[in-house]
Amino acid sequence: MSLERAITLPHATALVVGTIIGASIFVQASEITALVPSAGGVALVWIAAGLLTLGGALVCAELASAFPRSGGVYVFLREIYSPALGFLWGWAMFWSMHTGIVAAIATVFARYVGYFVPMGDAGLRAVAVGAIVLLTAVNYRGVSLGTRLQTTVTIGKVLAVAAIIAVGVLVAPAAPVAPAPAAAPAEGVSLLNFLAAVGAGLFAFGGWHMVTYTAEETVAPERTIPRALAIGCIVVTIAYVGLNTVYLDVLPIDRVITSTRVAADAFQALVGPRGASIISAVVIMSAFGALNGIILAGPRVYYSMAQDGLLFSKAAELHARFRTPGLALALQGGWATVLAATGTYRELFTRVIYTEWIFFGLLAVGLVLVRRRPGYVARWPMPGVPLVPIVFALASFAIVVSQMAADPRSSAIGLAMVVSGLPVYWWWTRRAGAARASV
Repeated sequence: MSLERAITLPHATALVVGTIIGASIFVQASEITALVPSAGGVALVWIAAGLLTLGGALVCAELASAFPRSGGVYVFLREIYSPALGFLWGWAMFWSMHTGIVAAIATVFARYVGYFVPMGDAGLRAVAVGAIVLLTAVNYRGVSLGTRLQTTVTIGKVLAVAAIIAVGVLVAPAAPVAPAPAAAPAEGVSLLNFLAAVGAGLFAFGGWHMVTYTAEETVAPERTIPRALAIGCIVVTIAYVGLNTVYLDVLPIDRVITSTRVAADAFQALVGPRGASIISAVVIMSAFGALNGIILAGPRVYYSMAQDGLLFSKAAELHARFRTPGLALALQGGWATVLAATGTYRELFTRVIYTEWIFFGLLAVGLVLVRRRPGYVARWPMPGVPLVPIVFALASFAIVVSQMAADPRSSAIGLAMVVSGLPVYWWWTRRAGAARASV
């Protein structure tokens, strides 16, 4: 039995856009504006982050065309470097990076549901867990159902973002809040602050790589995945620049910097008290769509690891009727609900998430190296090699260095959590080798 090829270009593009646009763009633009306090500077930051993301996405696009198998980044690291490095990616994904973001987005979803239905902490956690269970069940019942839901929610999300931008453009001159002051001169922003702002922007673009996990369920993945990545990154960049332009047109720049929910504040200034309710509904839809895409994609990595003998063999089995990696979905959903129910995802996720940029940087360097390897064939060769992959790799490693400099203790703990997978890998491979030898 094989995975069902049901993901077409619209579905794959919806997976890219829907996974990237979660809740962060509606609440965290303040961090970037604080570092680059000018409308022009903020726009440049988002454009630079979008272009860097596109560079990384195109790296994955070529590698997906060369290795069109389920697992994406895990497969690329395994093929370019070693199975051990691929295992570390899957190890970090399961225990913190991927399940942690599932728990985090489910918690954001629950908090915004709480805006309409007030509830205590236990109720919020129950809603978060319920969302994870529901979407795990949806994706358990088939990739077609999961991708249809993803496409529908993403279309709604993009239309909502477009509506916010349109209202901002049309209504901003009459908004009850004074417009932002004129852009600060370029010399007022240090290069260090600009680079830090770009790094923060790159985190808001997170999730672009997840479409590569579903290569074996994608129709003509060698063409579809590169196109979906390119289209998706461009759409998200336009949306992010547009939203931030509205924020800065409607609110004074000091208000943007200090706001903890900048989208709600901006829309409330535009349309009155109903603005907060409208934005809360948009965030609910956006978080729900991102959560569905992340839950859909992740188990394909564990499925591929199991096929390679690096996870329980049962995780490599597909459901007889739905043709989905049922056990891998259940394992992911089970651990994510534990993290959401206990709130322990915060410490795990914040300490480990920066380490994914080490892997991204290695992928970009690996693309340059693998092109020299005899027998390597990419059905979609990326333009701009080696310059673009090297620039992206430098940006990735700069993010890692800046994170480690900002919080050495937590960074060291997070890195140790990832590297702790190596003894497990060695034990598992020795165990598997001994089992094969005894047959």
